[in-house]
Amino acid sequence: MDEEISIIDTNTRNEKVKNFFINNKKNLTIGTSILLILVIIYFSFDSFKEKEKINLANKFNLTTINLETGDSKKKIEDLINIVRENDTTYSPLALYFLIDNNLINDQEEINNLFDELINKTKLEEEIKNLNIYKKGLFNSNVVSESELLQILNPLINSESIWKSHSLYLVAEYFYAKGEIQKAKEFFNLILALPKANRDIKLASQKRINRDLSE
Repeated sequence: MDEEISIIDTNTRNEKVKNFFINNKKNLTIGTSILLILVIIYFSFDSFKEKEKINLANKFNLTTINLETGDSKKKIEDLINIVRENDTTYSPLALYFLIDNNLINDQEEINNLFDELINKTKLEEEIKNLNIYKKGLFNSNVVSESELLQILNPLINSESIWKSHSLYLVAEYFYAKGEIQKAKEFFNLILALPKANRDIKLASQKRINRDLSE
């Protein structure tokens, strides 16, 4: 008797499953098709992004290797366009190359390219912070106290690994301008940081002992 009941239950379940697929055939077909399309789109997009990355790498390499040959103005424009591609690898490299080789004399244009990296490129947090620091360093000889602090405040008010570097830049900025008390305050902030860069901390201590001791 138990075996017969078990057979009946099994047949009933099979019939229910069969009826479910028959009654929902259209919906299941549509769902499967949508899933398949999404998978194809995902892998196609991934492949497209990979090809785009390779093309950008080739463009960067050809531009920087052969910068002194051909139309230099066009090559500088190509590097600027690479920055504006907002690629996490080649956009920063293109900007650094432009700066290191003094290819753009317009301070505002360089700052706009830094903002492109900082605000529009999906960089890892500390890479973004590095670019904020580099922007501050690039501007430190030409901007006012308030402008420099405005650039660096996101780091100064954070726990970034670039915080001590930013404090040191501001301290040296004040020291160069002869504002000794302000400089000393920022050097002391570095010494009080538990996670300050070791070399930055040593340089700050030396500066205080050698040049700022009373």
